Amino acid sequence: MQATRLKAAVAVAAAAAMVAGAAGCAQSDRDKDSGGAKTGGTFIFAGAGDPKNFDPIFNDDGESLRVIRQVYETLVTHKPGTAEVTGGLAESWEHDSTGKVWTFHLRKGVKFQDGTAFNAAAVCFNFDRWYNMKGSAAQSQMIYYTDVFGGFAKNEAETAGKSIYEKCEAKDDATAVLTLNTYKGAFPGAFALTSLSIASPEALKKYDADKVVQNGDSFEYSAFANEHPVGTGPFTFGGWDKAKGEITLNRYADYWGEKAKVDKTIIKIIKDETTRKQELRAGTVQGIDFPAPADQKALAGEGFQVLPRPAFNILYLGINEKNPKLKDLRVRQAIAYALNRQQLVQTKGPAGASVADQFAPNTVLGYAPDVQKYDYNPEKAKQLLAEAGAQNLTLNFYFPPDVTRPYMPNPQEIANVLSNDLQAVGIKVNAVPRPWNGGFKDDVQQFGKQDLHILGWTGDYNDPSNFTGTFFGRAKVEFGTQGMTEMFDAISKADATVDDAAKKAAWEQVNRDLMSKWLPAVPIWNAPPAIVVTKDVKGLVPSPLTAEEFNTVTVG
Repeated sequence: MQATRLKAAVAVAAAAAMVAGAAGCAQSDRDKDSGGAKTGGTFIFAGAGDPKNFDPIFNDDGESLRVIRQVYETLVTHKPGTAEVTGGLAESWEHDSTGKVWTFHLRKGVKFQDGTAFNAAAVCFNFDRWYNMKGSAAQSQMIYYTDVFGGFAKNEAETAGKSIYEKCEAKDDATAVLTLNTYKGAFPGAFALTSLSIASPEALKKYDADKVVQNGDSFEYSAFANEHPVGTGPFTFGGWDKAKGEITLNRYADYWGEKAKVDKTIIKIIKDETTRKQELRAGTVQGIDFPAPADQKALAGEGFQVLPRPAFNILYLGINEKNPKLKDLRVRQAIAYALNRQQLVQTKGPAGASVADQFAPNTVLGYAPDVQKYDYNPEKAKQLLAEAGAQNLTLNFYFPPDVTRPYMPNPQEIANVLSNDLQAVGIKVNAVPRPWNGGFKDDVQQFGKQDLHILGWTGDYNDPSNFTGTFFGRAKVEFGTQGMTEMFDAISKADATVDDAAKKAAWEQVNRDLMSKWLPAVPIWNAPPAIVVTKDVKGLVPSPLTAEEFNTVTVG
Protein backbone atom coordinates (compact mmCIF):
# COMPACT_ATOMS: atom_id res chain seq x y z
CA MET A 1 0.00 0.00 0.00
CA GLN A 2 1.15 3.57 -0.65
CA ALA A 3 0.65 4.42 3.01
CA THR A 4 3.74 2.36 3.81
CA ARG A 5 6.07 5.14 2.63
CA LEU A 6 4.45 7.66 4.96
CA LYS A 7 4.61 5.26 7.90
CA ALA A 8 8.30 4.64 7.30
CA ALA A 9 9.05 8.36 7.15
CA VAL A 10 7.13 9.23 10.28
CA ALA A 11 8.68 6.33 12.15
CA VAL A 12 12.13 7.84 11.62
CA ALA A 13 10.96 11.28 12.81
CA ALA A 14 9.20 9.83 15.84
CA ALA A 15 12.18 7.72 16.80
CA ALA A 16 14.51 10.74 16.64
CA ALA A 17 12.18 12.79 18.81
CA MET A 18 11.73 10.00 21.34
CA VAL A 19 15.49 9.51 21.65
CA ALA A 20 15.96 13.26 22.20
CA GLY A 21 13.07 13.32 24.64
CA ALA A 22 14.42 10.46 26.73
CA ALA A 23 17.76 12.11 27.42
CA GLY A 24 18.49 14.14 30.53
CA CYS A 25 15.24 13.48 32.42
CA ALA A 26 15.46 13.83 36.20
CA GLN A 27 13.69 11.78 38.88
CA SER A 28 10.73 13.47 40.60
CA ASP A 29 8.63 12.53 43.59
CA ARG A 30 5.85 14.91 42.59
CA ASP A 31 4.10 12.76 40.02
CA LYS A 32 4.37 8.99 40.04
CA ASP A 33 2.82 8.70 36.54
CA SER A 34 5.58 10.80 35.00
CA GLY A 35 7.73 7.87 33.94
CA GLY A 36 10.74 9.32 35.78
CA ALA A 37 10.73 12.64 33.92
CA LYS A 38 11.03 15.98 35.69
CA THR A 39 7.60 17.51 36.11
CA GLY A 40 6.02 20.81 37.04
CA GLY A 41 6.73 24.28 35.76
CA THR A 42 5.45 25.98 32.62
CA PHE A 43 5.96 25.24 28.93
CA ILE A 44 5.66 28.36 26.77
CA PHE A 45 5.10 27.82 23.07
CA ALA A 46 4.92 30.60 20.48
CA GLY A 47 1.77 30.52 18.39
CA ALA A 48 1.99 32.13 14.96
CA GLY A 49 -1.46 33.74 14.90
CA ASP A 50 -4.71 34.32 16.76
CA PRO A 51 -7.08 31.37 17.14
CA LYS A 52 -10.63 31.88 15.93
CA ASN A 53 -12.27 30.35 19.00
CA PHE A 54 -12.13 27.10 20.98
CA ASP A 55 -15.23 25.20 19.89
CA PRO A 56 -13.79 22.38 17.77
CA ILE A 57 -16.67 22.10 15.32
CA PHE A 58 -16.28 25.71 14.12
CA ASN A 59 -12.56 25.45 13.43
CA ASP A 60 -10.30 24.21 10.66
CA ASP A 61 -7.12 26.27 11.09
CA GLY A 62 -3.94 25.18 12.81
CA GLU A 63 -3.63 27.97 15.37
CA SER A 64 -7.08 27.24 16.79
CA LEU A 65 -6.67 23.47 16.62
CA ARG A 66 -3.27 23.62 18.40
CA VAL A 67 -5.08 24.80 21.54
CA ILE A 68 -8.20 22.69 21.03
CA ARG A 69 -6.37 19.36 20.87
CA GLN A 70 -4.87 19.97 24.33
CA VAL A 71 -8.33 20.47 25.87
CA TYR A 72 -10.47 17.97 23.93
CA GLU A 73 -10.20 14.45 22.54
CA THR A 74 -11.66 12.45 19.69
CA LEU A 75 -13.10 8.93 19.54
CA VAL A 76 -10.19 7.84 17.34
CA THR A 77 -6.70 9.33 17.44
CA HIS A 78 -3.21 8.68 16.02
CA LYS A 79 -0.24 6.88 17.44
CA PRO A 80 2.32 9.52 18.48
CA GLY A 81 4.51 10.63 15.59
CA THR A 82 2.49 8.77 12.94
CA ALA A 83 -0.65 8.95 10.82
CA GLU A 84 -1.73 5.50 12.05
CA VAL A 85 -5.11 5.45 13.81
CA THR A 86 -5.49 4.09 17.31
CA GLY A 87 -8.00 4.25 20.13
CA GLY A 88 -8.86 7.60 21.69
CA LEU A 89 -12.01 8.03 23.73
CA ALA A 90 -13.09 4.79 22.08
CA GLU A 91 -10.89 1.85 23.05
CA SER A 92 -12.02 -0.05 19.98
CA TRP A 93 -14.55 0.04 17.17
CA GLU A 94 -15.92 -2.04 14.33
CA HIS A 95 -18.28 -1.58 11.40
CA ASP A 96 -20.79 -3.90 9.78
CA SER A 97 -20.35 -5.46 6.33
CA THR A 98 -21.86 -2.40 4.60
CA GLY A 99 -19.51 0.07 6.27
CA LYS A 100 -22.53 2.13 7.30
CA VAL A 101 -22.91 1.12 10.95
CA TRP A 102 -20.01 1.92 13.30
CA THR A 103 -19.96 0.63 16.87
CA PHE A 104 -17.64 2.37 19.35
CA HIS A 105 -16.61 0.73 22.62
CA LEU A 106 -15.86 3.65 24.91
CA ARG A 107 -13.35 4.06 27.71
CA LYS A 108 -14.88 3.82 31.16
CA GLY A 109 -14.24 6.16 34.05
CA VAL A 110 -13.56 9.20 31.85
CA LYS A 111 -14.92 12.55 33.01
CA PHE A 112 -15.24 15.90 31.32
CA GLN A 113 -13.32 18.72 32.97
CA ASP A 114 -16.56 20.05 34.50
CA GLY A 115 -16.95 16.76 36.41
CA THR A 116 -19.74 15.32 34.25
CA ALA A 117 -19.48 11.80 32.88
CA PHE A 118 -18.21 10.94 29.44
CA ASN A 119 -20.41 8.20 28.03
CA ALA A 120 -22.28 7.07 24.93
CA ALA A 121 -25.07 9.57 25.54
CA ALA A 122 -22.48 12.37 25.46
CA VAL A 123 -21.06 11.05 22.20
CA CYS A 124 -24.49 10.95 20.58
CA PHE A 125 -25.33 14.41 21.94
CA ASN A 126 -22.33 15.78 20.03
CA PHE A 127 -23.12 14.01 16.76
CA ASP A 128 -26.77 15.04 16.98
CA ARG A 129 -25.77 18.62 17.79
CA TRP A 130 -23.66 18.85 14.65
CA TYR A 131 -26.31 17.30 12.41
CA ASN A 132 -29.11 19.48 13.79
CA MET A 133 -27.12 22.74 13.80
CA LYS A 134 -29.34 25.66 12.79
CA GLY A 135 -28.52 28.89 11.02
CA SER A 136 -26.51 29.62 7.91
CA ALA A 137 -23.82 31.42 9.93
CA ALA A 138 -23.12 28.40 12.16
CA GLN A 139 -23.33 25.88 9.31
CA SER A 140 -20.98 27.92 7.13
CA GLN A 141 -18.27 27.70 9.82
CA MET A 142 -18.49 23.89 10.14
CA ILE A 143 -16.08 23.28 7.28
CA TYR A 144 -14.64 19.94 8.38
CA TYR A 145 -18.04 18.56 9.36
CA THR A 146 -19.53 19.47 5.99
CA ASP A 147 -16.54 18.02 4.14
CA VAL A 148 -17.03 14.69 5.92
CA PHE A 149 -20.78 14.40 6.52
CA GLY A 150 -22.04 16.50 3.61
CA GLY A 151 -24.85 18.47 5.20
CA PHE A 152 -27.40 18.90 7.95
CA ALA A 153 -30.91 17.94 8.98
CA LYS A 154 -32.00 21.22 7.35
CA ASN A 155 -29.41 22.86 5.13
CA GLU A 156 -29.20 26.63 5.48
CA ALA A 157 -25.62 27.30 4.38
CA GLU A 158 -25.04 27.78 0.67
CA THR A 159 -22.39 25.06 0.37
CA ALA A 160 -24.12 22.33 2.41
CA GLY A 161 -25.12 19.18 0.54
CA LYS A 162 -26.78 15.86 1.25
CA SER A 163 -25.97 14.49 4.68
CA ILE A 164 -24.65 10.95 5.13
CA TYR A 165 -25.50 11.00 8.85
CA GLU A 166 -28.56 9.04 9.91
CA LYS A 167 -28.48 8.56 13.68
CA CYS A 168 -26.46 7.84 16.82
CA GLU A 169 -27.69 5.47 19.54
CA ALA A 170 -26.36 4.91 23.05
CA LYS A 171 -26.77 1.15 23.51
CA ASP A 172 -25.37 1.45 27.02
CA ASP A 173 -22.99 3.87 28.77
CA ALA A 174 -19.96 2.37 27.05
CA THR A 175 -21.38 1.63 23.57
CA ALA A 176 -22.26 4.22 20.93
CA VAL A 177 -23.58 3.10 17.53
CA LEU A 178 -23.33 5.53 14.63
CA THR A 179 -25.40 4.85 11.50
CA LEU A 180 -24.68 6.44 8.12
CA ASN A 181 -26.85 6.25 5.03
CA THR A 182 -23.93 5.49 2.72
CA TYR A 183 -20.43 4.02 2.85
CA LYS A 184 -17.64 6.59 3.04
CA GLY A 185 -13.98 5.69 2.63
CA ALA A 186 -12.81 8.50 4.91
CA PHE A 187 -13.68 6.44 7.99
CA PRO A 188 -12.31 5.52 10.46
CA GLY A 189 -9.60 8.13 9.82
CA ALA A 190 -12.07 11.02 9.75
CA PHE A 191 -13.23 10.21 13.28
CA ALA A 192 -9.79 11.45 14.38
CA LEU A 193 -10.41 14.99 13.10
CA THR A 194 -9.82 17.47 15.92
CA SER A 195 -12.92 19.35 14.74
CA LEU A 196 -14.95 16.25 15.67
CA SER A 197 -13.74 16.33 19.29
CA ILE A 198 -16.27 15.43 21.97
CA ALA A 199 -17.37 18.32 24.22
CA SER A 200 -19.28 18.31 27.50
CA PRO A 201 -23.03 18.35 26.75
CA GLU A 202 -23.70 20.26 29.97
CA ALA A 203 -21.19 22.97 29.09
CA LEU A 204 -22.49 23.19 25.52
CA LYS A 205 -26.00 23.81 26.84
CA LYS A 206 -24.97 26.09 29.70
CA TYR A 207 -22.92 28.43 27.53
CA ASP A 208 -25.20 28.52 24.47
CA ALA A 209 -22.62 26.89 22.21
CA ASP A 210 -24.72 26.87 19.03
CA LYS A 211 -25.06 30.67 18.95
CA VAL A 212 -23.14 32.05 15.98
CA VAL A 213 -23.98 35.53 14.71
CA GLN A 214 -22.75 36.99 11.46
CA ASN A 215 -22.19 40.74 11.34
CA GLY A 216 -21.22 41.72 7.82
CA ASP A 217 -17.99 39.92 7.08
CA SER A 218 -17.33 38.84 10.69
CA PHE A 219 -18.70 36.15 13.00
CA GLU A 220 -19.38 36.22 16.74
CA TYR A 221 -19.27 33.03 18.79
CA SER A 222 -20.70 31.85 22.09
CA ALA A 223 -19.37 32.02 25.62
CA PHE A 224 -18.61 28.30 25.29
CA ALA A 225 -16.42 28.89 22.25
CA ASN A 226 -14.59 31.91 23.64
CA GLU A 227 -14.46 31.49 27.42
CA HIS A 228 -15.64 28.09 28.66
CA PRO A 229 -14.51 25.23 26.39
CA VAL A 230 -14.82 21.88 28.19
CA GLY A 231 -13.49 18.55 26.96
CA THR A 232 -11.79 15.46 28.38
CA GLY A 233 -8.17 16.31 27.47
CA PRO A 234 -5.06 16.60 29.66
CA PHE A 235 -5.32 20.41 29.99
CA THR A 236 -8.16 22.66 31.06
CA PHE A 237 -8.71 26.05 29.51
CA GLY A 238 -7.37 28.83 31.75
CA GLY A 239 -8.28 31.81 29.62
CA TRP A 240 -7.13 33.95 26.70
CA ASP A 241 -5.57 37.24 27.78
CA LYS A 242 -5.86 39.13 24.51
CA ALA A 243 -3.98 42.16 25.85
CA LYS A 244 -0.93 40.00 26.60
CA GLY A 245 -1.55 37.66 23.68
CA GLU A 246 -1.41 34.58 25.91
CA ILE A 247 -3.61 31.50 26.19
CA THR A 248 -3.21 29.57 29.43
CA LEU A 249 -3.82 25.84 29.73
CA ASN A 250 -3.74 24.18 33.15
CA ARG A 251 -2.89 20.58 34.01
CA TYR A 252 -6.07 18.52 34.45
CA ALA A 253 -5.40 16.48 37.56
CA ASP A 254 -8.25 14.03 36.92
CA TYR A 255 -7.29 13.23 33.36
CA TRP A 256 -7.88 9.54 32.57
CA GLY A 257 -4.65 9.02 30.58
CA GLU A 258 -1.04 10.17 30.83
CA LYS A 259 -1.30 13.33 32.88
CA ALA A 260 0.48 16.47 31.77
CA LYS A 261 4.04 16.72 33.05
CA VAL A 262 3.98 20.53 33.33
CA ASP A 263 1.61 22.52 35.52
CA LYS A 264 0.82 24.98 32.76
CA THR A 265 1.21 25.39 29.04
CA ILE A 266 1.07 28.93 27.68
CA ILE A 267 0.51 29.62 24.00
CA LYS A 268 2.11 33.04 23.48
CA ILE A 269 0.86 34.57 20.24
CA ILE A 270 3.74 36.13 18.30
CA LYS A 271 2.71 36.90 14.75
CA ASP A 272 6.09 38.16 13.55
CA GLU A 273 8.51 35.40 12.57
CA THR A 274 11.63 37.37 13.52
CA THR A 275 10.21 38.15 16.95
CA ARG A 276 9.40 34.48 17.55
CA LYS A 277 12.98 33.58 16.78
CA GLN A 278 14.31 36.36 19.06
CA GLU A 279 12.16 35.18 21.97
CA LEU A 280 13.31 31.61 21.46
CA ARG A 281 16.92 32.74 21.69
CA ALA A 282 16.12 34.89 24.72
CA GLY A 283 14.47 31.93 26.47
CA THR A 284 11.11 33.68 26.90
CA VAL A 285 9.52 30.89 24.86
CA GLN A 286 10.64 27.26 24.74
CA GLY A 287 9.23 26.35 21.34
CA ILE A 288 8.36 27.82 17.94
CA ASP A 289 6.75 26.30 14.90
CA PHE A 290 7.50 26.53 11.17
CA PRO A 291 10.91 28.27 11.30
CA ALA A 292 11.96 29.97 8.09
CA PRO A 293 13.84 27.54 5.84
CA ALA A 294 16.98 29.70 5.99
CA ASP A 295 17.00 29.66 9.82
CA GLN A 296 16.85 25.94 10.51
CA LYS A 297 20.56 25.21 10.11
CA ALA A 298 21.57 28.23 12.19
CA LEU A 299 19.19 27.32 15.02
CA ALA A 300 20.46 23.75 15.10
CA GLY A 301 24.02 25.09 15.25
CA GLU A 302 23.10 27.21 18.25
CA GLY A 303 22.00 24.13 20.16
CA PHE A 304 18.26 24.24 19.61
CA GLN A 305 16.43 21.03 18.78
CA VAL A 306 15.14 21.32 15.20
CA LEU A 307 12.69 18.45 14.88
CA PRO A 308 11.63 17.62 11.31
CA ARG A 309 8.25 16.36 10.22
CA PRO A 310 7.57 14.43 6.99
CA ALA A 311 5.96 16.44 4.18
CA PHE A 312 2.29 15.51 4.48
CA ASN A 313 0.86 18.72 3.09
CA ILE A 314 0.20 20.79 -0.02
CA LEU A 315 0.46 24.48 -0.91
CA TYR A 316 -1.73 25.60 -3.80
CA LEU A 317 -2.69 28.70 -5.75
CA GLY A 318 -6.48 28.83 -5.65
CA ILE A 319 -8.40 30.13 -8.67
CA ASN A 320 -11.89 31.56 -8.16
CA GLU A 321 -14.16 30.78 -11.12
CA LYS A 322 -16.63 33.34 -9.86
CA ASN A 323 -14.62 35.61 -12.18
CA PRO A 324 -16.02 34.86 -15.68
CA LYS A 325 -12.57 35.04 -17.27
CA LEU A 326 -11.31 32.32 -14.93
CA LYS A 327 -14.09 29.94 -15.96
CA ASP A 328 -12.14 29.36 -19.18
CA LEU A 329 -9.88 26.32 -18.67
CA ARG A 330 -7.31 27.85 -21.02
CA VAL A 331 -6.87 30.80 -18.66
CA ARG A 332 -6.41 28.53 -15.66
CA GLN A 333 -3.88 26.46 -17.60
CA ALA A 334 -2.07 29.66 -18.62
CA ILE A 335 -1.74 30.58 -14.96
CA ALA A 336 -0.26 27.13 -14.25
CA TYR A 337 2.27 27.39 -17.08
CA ALA A 338 3.26 30.92 -15.99
CA LEU A 339 4.50 29.81 -12.56
CA ASN A 340 8.16 28.88 -12.13
CA ARG A 341 7.43 26.52 -9.28
CA GLN A 342 10.81 24.79 -9.37
CA GLN A 343 12.61 28.09 -8.84
CA LEU A 344 10.16 28.95 -6.03
CA VAL A 345 10.97 25.65 -4.29
CA GLN A 346 14.69 26.29 -4.62
CA THR A 347 14.61 29.89 -3.40
CA LYS A 348 11.77 29.99 -0.86
CA GLY A 349 11.01 26.40 0.09
CA PRO A 350 12.28 24.54 3.16
CA ALA A 351 14.89 21.80 2.80
CA GLY A 352 13.26 18.73 1.29
CA ALA A 353 10.44 20.62 -0.43
CA SER A 354 9.43 19.46 -3.91
CA VAL A 355 7.18 20.73 -6.68
CA ALA A 356 3.69 19.25 -6.38
CA ASP A 357 2.12 17.90 -9.56
CA GLN A 358 -1.26 17.12 -7.98
CA PHE A 359 -3.22 17.89 -4.82
CA ALA A 360 -1.97 15.16 -2.47
CA PRO A 361 1.47 13.87 -1.48
CA ASN A 362 2.75 10.76 -3.28
CA THR A 363 2.24 8.74 -0.09
CA VAL A 364 -1.56 9.01 -0.35
CA LEU A 365 -3.68 6.37 -2.08
CA GLY A 366 -4.68 7.41 -5.59
CA TYR A 367 -1.57 9.40 -6.45
CA ALA A 368 -1.27 9.20 -10.23
CA PRO A 369 2.24 9.64 -11.68
CA ASP A 370 0.86 10.20 -15.19
CA VAL A 371 -1.18 13.38 -14.55
CA GLN A 372 -0.84 16.30 -16.95
CA LYS A 373 2.20 18.34 -15.93
CA TYR A 374 2.55 22.11 -16.11
CA ASP A 375 6.27 22.76 -16.37
CA TYR A 376 7.30 26.41 -16.49
CA ASN A 377 6.48 27.70 -19.97
CA PRO A 378 5.70 31.44 -20.15
CA GLU A 379 5.33 31.38 -23.93
CA LYS A 380 2.69 28.66 -23.66
CA ALA A 381 0.95 30.78 -21.02
CA LYS A 382 0.87 33.81 -23.32
CA GLN A 383 -0.47 31.66 -26.18
CA LEU A 384 -3.33 30.30 -24.07
CA LEU A 385 -4.25 33.77 -22.80
CA ALA A 386 -4.38 35.02 -26.39
CA GLU A 387 -6.55 32.09 -27.49
CA ALA A 388 -8.95 32.85 -24.63
CA GLY A 389 -9.04 36.58 -25.38
CA ALA A 390 -7.66 37.34 -21.92
CA GLN A 391 -4.54 39.36 -22.72
CA ASN A 392 -5.61 42.29 -20.49
CA LEU A 393 -6.45 40.25 -17.42
CA THR A 394 -6.36 41.92 -13.99
CA LEU A 395 -6.62 39.69 -10.91
CA ASN A 396 -6.92 40.37 -7.17
CA PHE A 397 -4.45 38.14 -5.32
CA TYR A 398 -5.27 37.55 -1.62
CA PHE A 399 -2.70 36.29 0.88
CA PRO A 400 -2.21 36.37 4.69
CA PRO A 401 1.01 38.21 5.62
CA ASP A 402 0.63 37.74 9.38
CA VAL A 403 0.93 33.95 9.78
CA THR A 404 3.31 31.11 9.10
CA ARG A 405 1.76 27.78 8.18
CA PRO A 406 3.43 24.36 7.79
CA TYR A 407 2.87 24.44 4.03
CA MET A 408 3.44 28.21 3.76
CA PRO A 409 6.43 29.42 5.82
CA ASN A 410 6.62 32.91 4.23
CA PRO A 411 3.30 33.96 2.62
CA GLN A 412 4.41 37.47 1.64
CA GLU A 413 7.51 36.22 -0.18
CA ILE A 414 5.64 33.38 -1.89
CA ALA A 415 2.92 35.75 -3.07
CA ASN A 416 5.52 38.20 -4.40
CA VAL A 417 7.28 35.53 -6.45
CA LEU A 418 4.06 34.12 -7.91
CA SER A 419 2.79 37.62 -8.70
CA ASN A 420 5.99 38.43 -10.57
CA ASP A 421 5.63 35.25 -12.63
CA LEU A 422 2.07 36.14 -13.58
CA GLN A 423 2.93 39.72 -14.46
CA ALA A 424 5.73 38.46 -16.70
CA VAL A 425 3.12 36.87 -19.01
CA GLY A 426 0.92 39.98 -19.09
CA ILE A 427 -1.45 39.39 -16.15
CA LYS A 428 -1.84 42.44 -13.93
CA VAL A 429 -1.90 41.46 -10.26
CA ASN A 430 -3.37 43.50 -7.42
CA ALA A 431 -1.92 42.28 -4.13
CA VAL A 432 -4.49 42.11 -1.30
CA PRO A 433 -2.89 41.25 2.08
CA ARG A 434 -5.46 40.31 4.74
CA PRO A 435 -5.10 39.14 8.36
CA TRP A 436 -5.45 35.35 8.76
CA ASN A 437 -8.49 35.10 11.06
CA GLY A 438 -11.27 37.67 10.74
CA GLY A 439 -9.99 38.63 7.30
CA PHE A 440 -8.28 36.34 4.82
CA LYS A 441 -10.03 33.07 5.67
CA ASP A 442 -13.51 34.60 5.69
CA ASP A 443 -12.87 36.67 2.55
CA VAL A 444 -11.64 33.60 0.68
CA GLN A 445 -13.69 30.73 2.09
CA GLN A 446 -16.97 32.42 2.99
CA PHE A 447 -17.36 35.40 0.66
CA GLY A 448 -15.20 34.56 -2.37
CA LYS A 449 -13.82 38.08 -2.77
CA GLN A 450 -10.55 36.96 -4.35
CA ASP A 451 -9.58 35.99 -7.88
CA LEU A 452 -6.43 34.19 -6.73
CA HIS A 453 -5.16 33.18 -3.31
CA ILE A 454 -2.50 31.01 -1.71
CA LEU A 455 -3.57 28.47 0.84
CA GLY A 456 -2.82 24.88 1.66
CA TRP A 457 -3.49 21.89 3.81
CA THR A 458 -1.81 19.54 6.21
CA GLY A 459 -3.34 16.07 6.10
CA ASP A 460 -5.47 14.94 9.02
CA TYR A 461 -5.50 11.27 8.03
CA ASN A 462 -4.03 9.21 5.22
CA ASP A 463 -6.88 9.00 2.73
CA PRO A 464 -7.46 10.87 -0.56
CA SER A 465 -10.79 12.13 0.73
CA ASN A 466 -8.86 14.29 3.21
CA PHE A 467 -6.93 16.01 0.43
CA THR A 468 -8.66 15.92 -2.96
CA GLY A 469 -12.07 15.21 -1.45
CA THR A 470 -11.81 18.04 1.07
CA PHE A 471 -10.79 20.60 -1.55
CA PHE A 472 -13.00 19.66 -4.47
CA GLY A 473 -15.65 17.16 -3.32
CA ARG A 474 -18.42 19.73 -3.04
CA ALA A 475 -19.18 23.28 -4.10
CA LYS A 476 -16.74 25.71 -2.51
CA VAL A 477 -16.92 29.50 -2.46
CA GLU A 478 -13.13 29.39 -2.31
CA PHE A 479 -12.87 28.11 -5.88
CA GLY A 480 -16.23 29.25 -7.32
CA THR A 481 -16.85 25.66 -8.35
CA GLN A 482 -20.60 25.52 -7.65
CA GLY A 483 -21.36 24.31 -11.18
CA MET A 484 -18.69 21.60 -11.45
CA THR A 485 -21.05 18.69 -10.79
CA GLU A 486 -19.02 16.26 -12.90
CA MET A 487 -16.07 16.76 -10.54
CA PHE A 488 -18.23 16.38 -7.43
CA ASP A 489 -19.83 13.19 -8.74
CA ALA A 490 -16.48 11.61 -9.65
CA ILE A 491 -15.05 12.31 -6.20
CA SER A 492 -18.19 11.06 -4.46
CA LYS A 493 -18.05 7.84 -6.49
CA ALA A 494 -14.36 7.29 -5.67
CA ASP A 495 -14.99 7.92 -1.98
CA ALA A 496 -17.88 5.42 -1.92
CA THR A 497 -15.88 2.64 -3.62
CA VAL A 498 -15.36 -0.29 -1.24
CA ASP A 499 -13.00 -2.57 -3.21
CA ASP A 500 -9.37 -1.50 -2.56
CA ALA A 501 -8.12 -1.90 -6.13
CA ALA A 502 -11.17 -0.17 -7.61
CA LYS A 503 -10.87 2.64 -5.06
CA LYS A 504 -7.23 3.21 -5.97
CA ALA A 505 -8.08 3.31 -9.69
CA ALA A 506 -11.01 5.66 -9.15
CA TRP A 507 -8.94 8.17 -7.17
CA GLU A 508 -6.12 8.00 -9.72
CA GLN A 509 -8.58 8.96 -12.45
CA VAL A 510 -9.93 11.79 -10.33
CA ASN A 511 -6.39 13.15 -10.00
CA ARG A 512 -5.81 12.89 -13.74
CA ASP A 513 -9.04 14.72 -14.50
CA LEU A 514 -8.33 17.39 -11.90
CA MET A 515 -5.10 18.30 -13.64
CA SER A 516 -6.35 18.07 -17.24
CA LYS A 517 -10.12 18.74 -17.34
CA TRP A 518 -10.97 20.80 -14.26
CA LEU A 519 -7.86 22.52 -12.77
CA PRO A 520 -9.66 24.50 -10.04
CA ALA A 521 -6.27 25.43 -8.53
CA VAL A 522 -2.55 24.96 -9.17
CA PRO A 523 -0.56 22.72 -6.80
CA ILE A 524 2.68 24.44 -5.77
CA TRP A 525 4.75 22.29 -3.43
CA ASN A 526 4.92 19.67 -0.69
CA ALA A 527 7.13 20.94 2.14
CA PRO A 528 8.43 19.26 5.32
CA PRO A 529 7.82 21.69 8.21
CA ALA A 530 9.95 21.67 11.36
CA ILE A 531 9.26 22.47 15.00
CA VAL A 532 12.02 23.93 17.20
CA VAL A 533 12.42 23.69 20.97
CA THR A 534 15.09 24.65 23.46
CA LYS A 535 17.55 22.01 24.59
CA ASP A 536 15.87 21.64 28.01
CA VAL A 537 12.54 20.58 26.47
CA LYS A 538 12.04 16.81 26.49
CA GLY A 539 9.25 14.51 25.40
CA LEU A 540 7.82 16.45 22.45
CA VAL A 541 7.01 14.09 19.58
CA PRO A 542 6.70 15.84 16.20
CA SER A 543 3.63 14.82 14.22
CA PRO A 544 3.38 14.56 10.42
CA LEU A 545 -0.12 15.96 10.92
CA THR A 546 1.31 18.93 12.93
CA ALA A 547 -0.90 17.58 15.74
CA GLU A 548 1.54 17.70 18.64
CA GLU A 549 0.20 17.02 22.13
CA PHE A 550 1.88 18.80 25.02
CA ASN A 551 1.03 16.49 27.93
CA THR A 552 4.26 14.53 27.36
CA VAL A 553 6.50 17.63 27.50
CA THR A 554 8.87 18.46 30.34
CA VAL A 555 11.01 21.58 30.73
CA GLY A 556 14.32 21.74 32.59
